Amino acid sequence: MNKISLWLECARLRTLPVSVAGVIMGTGFAVLYHRFAWLPALLCFVFAVLAQIVSNFANEYYDFLRGTDKKGRVGPRRAVTEGDISPQLLLRVTIATLAVACAVGCCLIPFGGWWLLPVGILIAIFAFAYSAGPFPLSYHGLGDVAVLVFFGIVPVNLTFYLQAGYFHPLCMLASVTIGLMGVNVLLVNNYRDVDDDREAHKRTTVVIFGRRAAAAAYLIGGYVVISLLAPLWLAAPLWVLPVPALYLVLHTMAWRRLTHSTGAALNPLLGATARNMLIFAVLLTACFIIIAN
Repeated sequence: MNKISLWLECARLRTLPVSVAGVIMGTGFAVLYHRFAWLPALLCFVFAVLAQIVSNFANEYYDFLRGTDKKGRVGPRRAVTEGDISPQLLLRVTIATLAVACAVGCCLIPFGGWWLLPVGILIAIFAFAYSAGPFPLSYHGLGDVAVLVFFGIVPVNLTFYLQAGYFHPLCMLASVTIGLMGVNVLLVNNYRDVDDDREAHKRTTVVIFGRRAAAAAYLIGGYVVISLLAPLWLAAPLWVLPVPALYLVLHTMAWRRLTHSTGAALNPLLGATARNMLIFAVLLTACFIIIAN
């Protein structure tokens, strides 16, 4: 495997739709309310991707230090654990990527004000606190809450605000739905790794409540997502309704695969769950563009 492939694997490309979907959704609402501004939207997109890559790099580095990841794991290959990349190099690249993300984030201050600075600092802290520090969130059953907030509520609402200049209740509701979709991506990851996590004393929600409860939460979560947006479906033209219907079909199919798969067979499902999230955000945004015009 060449060096570029190793770093792309560290970045965990199949999970990047989790951060991208939130920006797309926030931008979609900006379009709907005739507030679209391409520059802050683009900056939000770049910042979200960089922030998730930082979080993924940090997760790999600190899981290696804690011995959570092992050689020959059922999940995707970990370059540091396998000895392909040195831990010191990964840490340096993580910090450099964080610096670039912070620079991009500072470019958003003219669009939203100086109050964005502490928000950016909080996001940077989260990127490391998910796996690092004296109380790593992912090791204490709080990873799902962190994903809900930082991959749903924060990116959707901030992306909209930085274009519109105000917050909107329906956009806030949509941010929760995107966050719940992101939680489902994490559930698949932790469902696959439950045995290794239990051995490493990593108390994810799947370790705490078990695989059966996690599978039920995965299924219910998708239907809650669509139910929360009931005010939108009631107000939208009928031709918009195939979007939530398609998502529920794809989601239910993914759940069936979840309950009938184990080990490495769950790896494609991780990407599929993130893909469903992105498809929903893209199609709904496309509907908003049509309605706005």
